[in-house]
Amino acid sequence: MLFVLGFGAAGGLSAGVVAATTSGTTTGTTTTAPQTIAPGVSIGGVNVGDLTADEAIVEVNAAFAEPLVLIAPRSRLAVTPKRLGAVAAARAAVTRALTATAGTVFKLRVSLSRARTSNYLAVVARRFDRKPVDSQLALRHMRPWVSKQQTGRVLRRQRAMASIFTALAANERLPLRLEFLQLKPRITRSSIGPVIVIRRGSNRLYLYKGMRFQRVFGVATGQSIYPTPLGRWSVVVKWRNPWWYPPNSDWAKGEKPVPPGPGNPLGTRWMGLSASGVGIHGTPDDASIGYSASHGCIRMHISDAEWLFNHVNIGTTVFVVSA
Repeated sequence: MLFVLGFGAAGGLSAGVVAATTSGTTTGTTTTAPQTIAPGVSIGGVNVGDLTADEAIVEVNAAFAEPLVLIAPRSRLAVTPKRLGAVAAARAAVTRALTATAGTVFKLRVSLSRARTSNYLAVVARRFDRKPVDSQLALRHMRPWVSKQQTGRVLRRQRAMASIFTALAANERLPLRLEFLQLKPRITRSSIGPVIVIRRGSNRLYLYKGMRFQRVFGVATGQSIYPTPLGRWSVVVKWRNPWWYPPNSDWAKGEKPVPPGPGNPLGTRWMGLSASGVGIHGTPDDASIGYSASHGCIRMHISDAEWLFNHVNIGTTVFVVSA
């Protein structure tokens, strides 16, 4: 779709006025010089005074053909009006200028292509747009490590098109800075919450906030016949004053549920993990702490379990390693 911007003369001349260009002619022994434009006349910022029609057309077209410079992240892009489908009506403007008085200023009539400009901006967007990158949590040397997040961006295409059309219609070639909308990542280093690392071999539980160490606790982990599963898990439930229900396992046959209270095997807090049947909990059996004594769960002193319960969330990552 082509549409037209910037027509008419500042000197009050009608856009419809048309004057014929007079070329040099010879009658007998008399030669008539080509008609020139009055001094000080300009078209689209180009001085065409004292030029013939042909000379003025060349000057105006040359100036309009100069590329636009677009400033993008760490780049300068040069794009010609021709690539954008823009066409200047230089001949029509010069025809009007031939009959203008000295010092008249004309705007340059320009046809612009929304489709071709849009296609070009799509190419620019493919080059410079980027998706945001979330921080990623991993374990390095038995400590949490969080990758750095990256902000994304997307080209504001409509604003870019408006700026380009304005520059072309005014026949200006000042650099245009492209605008990008910033896209924030969902997860950042600062938004990573608590992280638990359980060292099964040494029966220690380490609590971090992101990558920053906070506290270490002595714990009891699973016996060799019922080992605490290695891997990456997460806290999926948190219960205060939980009931203990016997699991479907040989060692629990004949056992009955135990309500909350001093003799509850889970103590006063339960933090269930995504590993089936495994959780972090308090224990009334303080003597087991520091040993591989449980049936797969991670036991803590009751006061430690209560403190940890208040400092972790549903979704907190739990790494269990063999060290």
